Amino acid sequence: MSDDEYDGRGFRGGDDDDDDHDEDGEDVDVIEDGLEEEEKQDDGNELGGIRRGLRKVASTDRITSRFMTKYERARILGSRALQISKNAPLMVDPGEESDPYKLAEMELDKRKVPFIVRRYLPDGSYEDWKVSELLTE
Repeated sequence: MSDDEYDGRGFRGGDDDDDDHDEDGEDVDVIEDGLEEEEKQDDGNELGGIRRGLRKVASTDRITSRFMTKYERARILGSRALQISKNAPLMVDPGEESDPYKLAEMELDKRKVPFIVRRYLPDGSYEDWKVSELLTE
């Protein structure tokens, strides 16, 4: 571990993590619902380490599938379970359940997960889907 390997966000090199891709090889981001993001509309380059699309596709003009991929499901459940484990407010009644992953699954089954899935397209544009709009079966 040398200082020249550190670039301010993490260490360069190392493992190539493909968690941000679905089975078609498209980039996928999970965004917490209600959060505002800075948009860079001119060239679609990275800004602050986050890839930016050229333009947002209107919800009426979407071309990707309404079905949630297994990769999106895994990322949503993992991210939401982490939030729940850090005492984020629950969107469903927990009943007797206390396991964060099981609670995240309950929220997903009832379509109450407060996330937006961002799917990047090959032309640089992107589609935002609320988790409640995606079909899980």
